[in-house]
Amino acid sequence: MYSREVLAERLQSALARLGPVYVSPQTELLDLWLHLSSQIQRFPRHLSQHVGGFVLTQSKLTRVVPVENAAMPDRSIIQWDKDDLDAMGLLKVDVLALGMLSAIRRCLDLISTQRGYTFLMQDIPAEDPATYEMICRADTVGTFQIESRAQMSMLPRLQPRCFYDLVIEVAIVRPGPIQGGMVHPYLRRRQGLEPVDYPGGLRAALERTLGVPIFQEQVMQIAMLAAGFSAGESDSLRRSMAAWKRKGGVHKFYDRMVGGMVERGYTQEFAQAIFKQIEGFGEYGFPESHAASFALLAYVSCWLKHHEPACYLAAMLNSQPMGFYAPAQLVQDAQRHDVQVHPVDVMHSDWDCTLEQMEQMGSDPDSGQQRASSNEIGL
Repeated sequence: MYSREVLAERLQSALARLGPVYVSPQTELLDLWLHLSSQIQRFPRHLSQHVGGFVLTQSKLTRVVPVENAAMPDRSIIQWDKDDLDAMGLLKVDVLALGMLSAIRRCLDLISTQRGYTFLMQDIPAEDPATYEMICRADTVGTFQIESRAQMSMLPRLQPRCFYDLVIEVAIVRPGPIQGGMVHPYLRRRQGLEPVDYPGGLRAALERTLGVPIFQEQVMQIAMLAAGFSAGESDSLRRSMAAWKRKGGVHKFYDRMVGGMVERGYTQEFAQAIFKQIEGFGEYGFPESHAASFALLAYVSCWLKHHEPACYLAAMLNSQPMGFYAPAQLVQDAQRHDVQVHPVDVMHSDWDCTLEQMEQMGSDPDSGQQRASSNEIGL
């Protein structure tokens, strides 16, 4: 917060640059301006609405929290933010949707129709080598989470070969691990170019990620094991990492963290290095549970793309708009995987993209190859 003197100095400088056509710095208006400006410091810059946040109360909501009309007709919002609600002990639930869930459901429905029996997500084989081969080649256009250029650049280097590798892949390409300097040490250790080294007392926290903290849960474990944090203190640390938009929130734990580690026999250098990595989580790091759930959808989408490319393309097109790539890019990628895509046909096309047998279009009847047929002109 700026003092009145600093505000006055900045305001006078700004008014001087505006010239005499505007208000003179030596007026009562300036005093009023300074008075009002000092009152609204640290006020919210603007109000925004959470896309899927709901508050649940036992009694009538309007008797517990202030409610106002939103800009959208017939929509109401609560004036308090999530921190206010948490301080009051109220339950806020985030109900969010993932477009990939709809695409996977549509793809499974198409597969079920083709096979003549119900095919569900749990029927997809786990740890399929061919799927991981595709992932390691970064052939992941149109899949979930690992389709961005940054993720595709990481995949050939990290070489995921099992589900937990995919969990790490999802989490490591985030601002937190990148800013905290975790990415290159992990890759070097994974490739055998650097020894896996960490204190024995931190084995429970760091063994699974080769001594490099990648997940928020690991930071909480380190704080408790190495610095003597209580469960409540480690949860406060987690909250500061979760509030990644408020930069500097983690730094208030520096003395407590580094001092606690030094008291327990860790070197100052090691303690500071650990805290530097923790500071990176202030730039947004993933919880391990979140990364695992995303990794599952990433694996499922990759399996479907590899083993059922036509069904997957049709489902993705029917789920638009979603994802990282435009429909034309998805079609081009599918064509590189031997999926034939036909344009709209006024006699045969349905509202959604559908699958047809090659023989129905005059192709080799013995191949049994399928392709997506789109109702979009120009595909």
